[in-house]
Amino acid sequence: MLLEKTRIAKNIKIKDLAAKLSIDSSLMSRILSNKRKPSIKQLKLLSEFLEIDFNELMKEFLAEEILDVLKEYPQIAGDVLMVAEERIQYLSGKDRFKTITLSNHFTSKLKKLDELSEKWKSLKPLNEVQLRKMEEYFFTSYTYESNRIEGNTLTLQETHLVINEGITIGGKSMREHLELVNHKEAIELILELVQNKIPFNSFRLKQIHQLILKGVDDRNAGIYRNLPVRISGSSHVPPEPYLIEKMMEDYFIFYETQKDILHPVVLAAEMHERLVTIHPFIDGNGRTSRLVMNLILLKNGFTIANLKGNFDDRMRYYKSLEQVQVNHESDMFYELIAEHVESSLREHLHLAGADN
Repeated sequence: MLLEKTRIAKNIKIKDLAAKLSIDSSLMSRILSNKRKPSIKQLKLLSEFLEIDFNELMKEFLAEEILDVLKEYPQIAGDVLMVAEERIQYLSGKDRFKTITLSNHFTSKLKKLDELSEKWKSLKPLNEVQLRKMEEYFFTSYTYESNRIEGNTLTLQETHLVINEGITIGGKSMREHLELVNHKEAIELILELVQNKIPFNSFRLKQIHQLILKGVDDRNAGIYRNLPVRISGSSHVPPEPYLIEKMMEDYFIFYETQKDILHPVVLAAEMHERLVTIHPFIDGNGRTSRLVMNLILLKNGFTIANLKGNFDDRMRYYKSLEQVQVNHESDMFYELIAEHVESSLREHLHLAGADN
């Protein structure tokens, strides 16, 4: 044991260690021989007196605690450690953004976005016909691009015909049609949540997801997965299903504690990334995450941010997500979201004739 080895190496008598801890020598001897567990306070005193790194002492102490428990269950000890390792990885990563620091450059960008948002809000209410035309344009484009990211092959014009005219496109699957119609309904739902100031919570998230998979996979629509999943082409491995409930509980705790603290664009990016990283559903996580992002943006007076589905933009999106998921570096993802928020605001202002 590290304590005993160090004591011997430093030629320190047991009675001197015992005196330092204000205990008798026999108790000190049992601690050194690992027959008695020291308290945290005693470990701190020993680390100071023997000049041992406290973290090293704690690691050995906790390892002994674990071994003491597992020795009663040798047949499953390995499996228990594997489960514990996954949970430890989650605990070490879940609070990585507890203190979010932003560069001066990005803070300046957020101020610019605030100015554009205030300008947009000052134009309301818009002419009803003008507003309806703008919504049709932006919602169609958003539905097209978000589904395109996930592999839907209908063109922008075909998307318009499907969701606004109710026309079926020959040669395209029923699933692709349903993905578009469902996404349009999900947009209408988040608009309703915003207009009626309905809180965002687990029930509303599952409601959004249920619309995304409606008629496509009804069995898994609006239900957290109970199977492990892997993401093709990504280094990120989503958590095992038995971790989902707790992680989603923490997801909404983060939202409730940060919604009035973080800048709305940063909050929207965080809720987007965290959801797609947890990957709580069998399918539809990307579309649902982007809808959650836009729900938060709309709640805070911004416009819908529309990430593009062409190859280059899609690769940039995936790479920026992976930077957060694997390297815990969020700058690239923040920049990507902010860029699309700015583009959307400027396009809205242009179409409203207020871009000067």
